[in-house]
Formats: sequence, structure tokens, C-alpha cells
Amino acid sequence: MPSQLGHVHLVVSDLDRAVEFYTGFLDLSVTERQANYVFLSSGERHHDLALQARPDASSPPPNSRGLYHVAFEFDTPGELRACYEWLQDEAISAQAVDHGISKSLYFDDPDGNGVECYLDTRDDNGEQWNGENTRFDPMAL
Repeated sequence: MPSQLGHVHLVVSDLDRAVEFYTGFLDLSVTERQANYVFLSSGERHHDLALQARPDASSPPPNSRGLYHVAFEFDTPGELRACYEWLQDEAISAQAVDHGISKSLYFDDPDGNGVECYLDTRDDNGEQWNGENTRFDPMAL
């Protein structure tokens, strides 16, 4: 059995635009660039995110099977707030949802791929998600 998720691979229509987006809000570094691929890392491994350019690729229809979103976990409330501020500066609309066990920001990347940035707020008592989905103010973090 694998010990952890290796990486996420996304198809994008404009490679440079996608690299600018993911390095801008996640502070990922480009580790390698080959033809229509770019590999991005948070510093621990060769890559956490692989981007592949296919300018002619179409988006999946709404409610289709496949990847719903890719999620990135933040360590502190301040980091999640900074992410929200960056999204606002870039005029990217985000939904802020409090799940009781996490606080999440949901938005789309420039190619319409779903992205979640979240802060795990569970305590050490094995708390489970109870289906809660309420709005919260990210600026209050």
C-alpha cells in the first residue's frame, strides 16, 4: 500500500498561465519543464503537482464523473486568510465553507479545475464530519 499521495496531474489549456497561477497562490517552485509539461514542488519532493498543456482539451460537462477538486491543506489560520486575500487581489471568486472539522475555500483555477484550500480544525478526540456546511468570514481568521 502507498504511504502517501504522490502528486496530482492536471490538464490545462495554457501552461504559462497555469504555472503563474499555482506558483502565485501556493508558492510552489518549478522543478522541471519538458515540452508541454511543468512539474511543481512544495520543496519536499520532485513534484507535488504536474501540469500538462493540451490547448485543444475541452472541459468535462457539469455533473460528470472525474476529479471534483484538488485540495491543499494550510497549517495556520493566517495562511488560509493570506490565501483568501491573494484570491481577492486576483479577482478570483471563492466560497468560504465551515465544515465544523475544517474551514475551506473553494474556487476554480484558470482552466475550471476545482480547487480547495483548507485548514483542518479537528481536535484530537477523533471528531467526525457531521455534514455541516456553513459560511464563514475568511477575514476573521
